[in-house]
Amino acid sequence: MKKIIIIISSIVVVILIAVFFLFFNKSANAYTFRYNEITKGDITVYVTATGTLTADTSVDVGSQVSGIISKLYADFNSIVKAGQIIAKIDTTFFEQAVKDSQANLDKAKAEYVQAERNYVREKALFDMKLESGLNYDIALASLDSDKALVQQAQVELNEAKLTLKYATIKAPISGVVTNRQVSIGQTVASSFASPTLFSIANDLTKIQVYATVDESDIGSVSVGQSANFTVEAYIDDNFSGTVSQIRLTPQIVQNVVMYTVIIDVKNDSLKLLPGMTANVNIRVGQKNNVLKVSDLALRFQPPASLIDSTKLKEMRDSLKKNPKKQEGTSYQGNRDENGAKKLGDTGQISEGQNGQGMLAEIERNKFQTIRDSILKADGGKLSKDQMTAEFKNAYDKMKKSDSKYPQFQKSPDDITNKINKGRIWILNSKGKLVPIFVKTGLDDGIESEIISGSLTVGEQILISADSNNDQNNTQQKNPLAGQQQGQNRGR
Repeated sequence: MKKIIIIISSIVVVILIAVFFLFFNKSANAYTFRYNEITKGDITVYVTATGTLTADTSVDVGSQVSGIISKLYADFNSIVKAGQIIAKIDTTFFEQAVKDSQANLDKAKAEYVQAERNYVREKALFDMKLESGLNYDIALASLDSDKALVQQAQVELNEAKLTLKYATIKAPISGVVTNRQVSIGQTVASSFASPTLFSIANDLTKIQVYATVDESDIGSVSVGQSANFTVEAYIDDNFSGTVSQIRLTPQIVQNVVMYTVIIDVKNDSLKLLPGMTANVNIRVGQKNNVLKVSDLALRFQPPASLIDSTKLKEMRDSLKKNPKKQEGTSYQGNRDENGAKKLGDTGQISEGQNGQGMLAEIERNKFQTIRDSILKADGGKLSKDQMTAEFKNAYDKMKKSDSKYPQFQKSPDDITNKINKGRIWILNSKGKLVPIFVKTGLDDGIESEIISGSLTVGEQILISADSNNDQNNTQQKNPLAGQQQGQNRGR
């Protein structure tokens, strides 16, 4: 009897423990929510690259003749002017060559004079029929031959003088000597390739950054964009420049296609030196004073058990009837118990404030400015045809002046006007999650611009839901059954 009582007691205890964990241990399904709030501010997107600093214009000075360096008139960091003598090659042999060529020319001229006299004499006798035609032809041919020899000797003399002139090395441009590769007494040999003696930078107050940009990012880079960079020598200083050229020649580095982007930089302080390595950030997109949402909120996928299934069913039915309604569906701000926005709430963003709308507004402002200027200048007395002609002329001039860089400009991938679809979640009064559909714009990899939806600054949104049950921490399947959730690519 005692054993039966013990067995029955054990069974009752097990049942009580099971009932407790099934019905009373609520902590097993408790969630800890993390929130973030809607903020307002600036969003800037950069393309990062590594580059090398070079002088704006740099010329390697070589020698067209061979010989021994006899004199140097410039050294490292020397300031030189265009046409200034910076080096001389020993001219002993070149001067002797000039003398030899001059002697050959004098000899050719003397022979030409003798041939000319002989021709005059033969011609006089031939005219009096006292000389044969053969001797006359020989005298004429000799005169022409000696004349050609004089011209040939003159050419050789000019070549010898030119060679002597090349022995004096002059600066082709004004600037500073950044490199000297020869010393006095050193022999330079000019054969198929001209040896480099000096490197001269035109103006170190203007410097360029040769940045290499990956092909996945080059689509966003455009001529005229601003860039900033740092160098190891001045790690606390930020330098700025402007993209002036995108070179078309690709460079393949370890099977990665790269393109060279030239950035013009003012270097008035002369801090930047050629050869420095620059860590470059090219600004490819910027929006100021816009609503922002954390990318974690856009990526958050709550467990299905936390979602308001009743509200979700209503939304599904509504989307089936009107698929386009998703773009404007929003339940954030002053909401009722289901999370729906109350009437009369402020802080909404107009659909017309997207990138395309702003561009149209800019063009409209330009049109009005030009029109008002023409009307004011002519007192409003122009006919319709005259007004059209004046406006077209003024608009063409304005567009031309806007093009600061007339060289080749590729068509940029304007990320500031891209529109994506996203979804965020809020907690309603029932303790359930309700989705909010929004349109997102510029994304810097941390936050995204909100360009549509009824959102206000400071509103709390969910970015995660953590449970003490590990199985509940895993991401669940999309409860909206395949509805698109826009994600911006972090840059």
